[in-house]
Amino acid sequence: LVTADPFGSYRVRFERTDRDYLTMEEITTIYNHEFSSKRLEQVRDLFIFSCYTALSYIDVCELRQEDIRTGFDGNLWIIRKRHKTNVTSTVRLLDIPKAILEKYKHKLPTGKILPVISNQKMNDYLKELGELAEINEPIRETYYKGNERIDEVTPKYALLSTHAGRRTFICNALALGIPAQVVMKWTGHSDYKAMKPYIDIADDIKANAMNKFNQL
Repeated sequence: LVTADPFGSYRVRFERTDRDYLTMEEITTIYNHEFSSKRLEQVRDLFIFSCYTALSYIDVCELRQEDIRTGFDGNLWIIRKRHKTNVTSTVRLLDIPKAILEKYKHKLPTGKILPVISNQKMNDYLKELGELAEINEPIRETYYKGNERIDEVTPKYALLSTHAGRRTFICNALALGIPAQVVMKWTGHSDYKAMKPYIDIADDIKANAMNKFNQL
């Protein structure tokens, strides 16, 4: 008589890749790509907006005009409490996200600032637009079934999700040499521990950039 599940302790173990962020070149490629579908164009705009503001999907959905304020420096800033942590994030609106906001100005129902859709549909469409824009870098993912190691190679577009926008902002900001403390103020991270995985990724970006000198 079996009284316990013999597979109860069996686990599939994954090694995280954390490679669903985009480079600045890939962001530019997606931003400049002409999509024939209005649906994909809007998804592209939402995603690029996140890449330049570090706002999560839910924070983009909840963004209102009152969250856009003029700072002491005369520039426009997004100042709002993050939905997830209730910690205030403060990030300046750069030219591209300002242009996206201007594009949808006066076109949406009262209170809305961007044309949001469901998270599930957004994730599906992101993969589609990523494939059309040829975001094809092969990404290796590794996982284990028992003692068996399995490696799978996936094109980057297949890994795109709404979270990749926020991750893209953070990784590129750190790779540019902006101090983690400053990035945390922009993103609303409350502790250094939460920022550590992004710092490791940024170090990899810098190392890969240095390798380019060997090609000169």
